[in-house]
Amino acid sequence: MAISIFRPSVSLPQQFLYSINPQKFSSISVIRKKQSFLRCASSDSAPPLTRQEMSLSVGMYLIPHPNKVEKGGEDAFFVSSDDGEVIVVADGVSGWAEKNVDPALFSRELVANVSSLVGNVEVNDDPRILIKGAHAATSSIGSATVLVSVFKNGILKIGSVGDCGLRVIRKGQMIFSTFPLEHYFDCPYQLSSESVTQTYLDAIVSTVNLQVGDTIVMGSDGLFDNIFDQEIVSVVTTNDDVSNAAKALADLARNHSVDTKFDSPFSLEARARGFDVPWWKKVFGMKFTGGKLDDITVIVGKVKTT
Repeated sequence: MAISIFRPSVSLPQQFLYSINPQKFSSISVIRKKQSFLRCASSDSAPPLTRQEMSLSVGMYLIPHPNKVEKGGEDAFFVSSDDGEVIVVADGVSGWAEKNVDPALFSRELVANVSSLVGNVEVNDDPRILIKGAHAATSSIGSATVLVSVFKNGILKIGSVGDCGLRVIRKGQMIFSTFPLEHYFDCPYQLSSESVTQTYLDAIVSTVNLQVGDTIVMGSDGLFDNIFDQEIVSVVTTNDDVSNAAKALADLARNHSVDTKFDSPFSLEARARGFDVPWWKKVFGMKFTGGKLDDITVIVGKVKTT
């Protein structure tokens, strides 16, 4: 990713997780907000009040860029298991390596700072406030794209700066999708240590009412640059286990990323923006294709009753 001024290239409650070697994490069940509703009743009996608990099973899988396996890549993520359930994905901007700065430092500290704010009453379940506080507390040099989701009372609130993504799938259909924010192709919005940077005010905020059985898929651009939405739906609907689904998505994205003949979401967008093979290659019917090598972070969550 280029830095905004150049392109940025578990059962573990309340724990900061960051890029590590390819590994599957066990799923977790997270108790969500208890919801109450009135059931119809006859006039001679009081309407019974039923309290329904919603939980989220979460599976995670991470595959670092092949050249960054030793240090665990530059993505960072966090999953909390408190009442206001928070999930965060951040992608360190790889362009900082050209300045001899480790791009992973900023993303990891940013995510750690989000985790420290979970449960703070001033946050008030607002993903943009989480982004604001975490960015202000981050002292590392660098920049990162970030997506924060907060699930409470059956409502998923999403705040995003850059090109990390989130999808919601219901009954085999994708009903919600975030979209990337960028300055130009391959240069997304990003939070930075620079004086000129995007801030929480630049975050796109969305709200989605979730139902039991819904599935959310979150990830860094390493996932969404290499997999089409219909592939995500297919994988999710054929894998009931969230950990298996996360691994299947990460593996598929990884396979596409090294396939020079695969016409990926990244290559399609590149050509649409004017990035293609030289004209003389086009004469022979050639075009720019292939996936995009990158860190691939996948988090899959399924809403259920307990």
